[in-house]
Amino acid sequence: MEAIIYLLEITFNALVWILVLRLWLQLVKADFYNPFSQFVVKVTNPMVVPLRRIIPGFGGIDLATLLLAYIVASIKFVVIPLINGGYFNLPESMFLGVLFLVKHSGVLLFIIMLVMALMSWVVQGYNPTQMIFHQLTEPFLRPIRRVIPSIGGLDLSVLIAFILLNVINILISGAIPVWRML
Repeated sequence: MEAIIYLLEITFNALVWILVLRLWLQLVKADFYNPFSQFVVKVTNPMVVPLRRIIPGFGGIDLATLLLAYIVASIKFVVIPLINGGYFNLPESMFLGVLFLVKHSGVLLFIIMLVMALMSWVVQGYNPTQMIFHQLTEPFLRPIRRVIPSIGGLDLSVLIAFILLNVINILISGAIPVWRML
């Protein structure tokens, strides 16, 4: 039973991450022709396009993708408790779905910034993935760079962003029971 729950957790997390990535790529107007962007769009199109026919975008936000990510996040808190032999509470599942979506968006941002920092040490020259990661993280790092400029050529904005994301993660984790976050 634990293996099934583990696989379901990975599936729900991956679906939420890929849907958040699609929404995020659209919001920052990232390069659509980048191979990474193309991968995200092609993987999510079968889920998003049918829903987009019913739910149009609003103000530059793809509401169909946002709603789908929220539904997937909420369903996680219905399916996992039922498989564990417990019960589910629909209002609680909907609330936890919002928290899960916010928390995993922050985790995704953390992972992308970490990979971007590691790539800056290793990759020389142009790399399409590094460019798309830069486009994704720049809206979050730019306000930090305005307050704390680089010191002696060392950019501390990523470190400050890590600390802020960790504080937000701790606050959100306090609102979600530990057994539900596995």
